[in-house]
Amino acid sequence: MAITDGVVSLKHLVTMETLSNEEVLGLIERGIAFKNGKADFALDRQYFAANLFFESSTRTHKSFEVAEKKLGLDVIEFDAKTSSVNKGETLYDTILTMSALGVDICVVRHSEVDYYKELIDSRTIQTAIVNGGDGSGQHPSQCLLDLMTIYEEFGKFEDLKIAIAGDITHSRVAKSNMQILKRLGAEIFFAGPAEWYSEEFDVYGKHVSIDEIIDQVDVLMLLRVQHERHDGDGGFSKETYHNLHGLTVDRYDKLKSSAIVMHPAPVNRDVEIADRLVEAPQSRIVAQMQNGVFVRMAILEAILNGKA
Repeated sequence: MAITDGVVSLKHLVTMETLSNEEVLGLIERGIAFKNGKADFALDRQYFAANLFFESSTRTHKSFEVAEKKLGLDVIEFDAKTSSVNKGETLYDTILTMSALGVDICVVRHSEVDYYKELIDSRTIQTAIVNGGDGSGQHPSQCLLDLMTIYEEFGKFEDLKIAIAGDITHSRVAKSNMQILKRLGAEIFFAGPAEWYSEEFDVYGKHVSIDEIIDQVDVLMLLRVQHERHDGDGGFSKETYHNLHGLTVDRYDKLKSSAIVMHPAPVNRDVEIADRLVEAPQSRIVAQMQNGVFVRMAILEAILNGKA
């Protein structure tokens, strides 16, 4: 990983922890350049990309696909339901096959935390790995699109008050964001059920109730309640969760006029956020989805730079 003449070059992107602040800002600025039509880009040869999603996804999967096609990559179709995974093939052997076939970049989402370690340590696998989410571990491309959205709004991270609210323990988005936002100088707060918070996060910020911080934050970053990672409903009815921990209309009205609301989606409407607020003036949820394409173009370009 490196920056040369302002150009970010990556071998893989599997976690935010391996990116320097300069690389993070470089990817954000390149994403903004792609968005504004100010990025010159041309392939030096034919490149192949495959999106291997072993967990359900709409935004991440399809935005990577759109990003790949905008860059002119040839996208190889892959469906886990009809692949040799159903015959017992391991993830390692699936990626080994893709590498042998000449696939240059594999975007992978998998339920196993840190699945990528044996892939990037392999001497045989030559394909670049981009982590599209590993269990409850990391989600670097989501983190970068969140950072791009914040940077577009404020032009900085230093001294911003950012509250990450919701199902923190199970959220790979929260883990990626808390680490890099703290490093970039933001002040982090955590809100949500105490049962869904771990003391290991104390090094990054302070756990408070949403009502303690709602009128002070610059960014309210809501998290989806991950019902699939809980037994049953996680101990809360939808109405109870919304009233105690969600962004109600009353709480929205207490936000500073300059504050923005974010959510990685999919949104559980009237749970994390009131239905009528998803597209409210201070919501940036749609902007996040749009920015996902452009920051993923920047990621893929950086990977291609590494291969060149």
